[in-house]
Amino acid sequence: MTQAAPRRARSAGAKQQRQRAILDAARSLGTERSVREVTLTDIATEVGMHKSAMLRYFETREQIFLALTAEGWQDWSAALRSRLSDLSDPGPESVAAVITESLVARPFFCDLLAQAPLNLERNVSLDAAYAFKKIALGEVASVTGMLQELLGINERQATDAISTATSMAGALWQMAAPGTRLRSLYETHPELTHALVDVEPQLTRIVTALLRGMCAPTPATRPSVPPRGGPVLPESIRGL
Repeated sequence: MTQAAPRRARSAGAKQQRQRAILDAARSLGTERSVREVTLTDIATEVGMHKSAMLRYFETREQIFLALTAEGWQDWSAALRSRLSDLSDPGPESVAAVITESLVARPFFCDLLAQAPLNLERNVSLDAAYAFKKIALGEVASVTGMLQELLGINERQATDAISTATSMAGALWQMAAPGTRLRSLYETHPELTHALVDVEPQLTRIVTALLRGMCAPTPATRPSVPPRGGPVLPESIRGL
């Protein structure tokens, strides 16, 4: 028996429901495989729509995943700020551990973090890119404010810390290649073990070192004062 094609959503509420169904289907497929391997046809099949009909709700495949990236930023930011607020003795090490754990716990978000600047933002309208950036930068600002308060670092440092943590999470996740044939290749050939990436400990080391450096007291710069008796000349020119 042939399944009837879903009717076009007419009301605003019905359109939102259809958009949600598309996003949920893309999330499910992207989590199961990887974002770069999921096509618009795959999503359409999963949600039971024709590919051309999906373009009434999202302009491109990339816009679907960019919308999921924005949701990922909101979810991660809220969860991270909640965990940071529970720290009894926040310091570079404990804050770095919480940041890392919160990212590694969201592999789909890590995948999206790598794909967004490389692919997703480059194949959507400027309006869609602007809407995404407003959400992402708003969440960065929220986390930045908390890091400033907890660690006593300035806004630029806090922003750099979040930018580094999220970009490295995305890059390391791609390098780790979990669940892929490439990962199996690394694991079954001893000479390739250097290519194996364990994301959490490596990301923890990077973020910890970064925050320690930012929190380290800056030594006071003292003006250079010549020793008594005038400057000391190099031996090679004392006799000239």
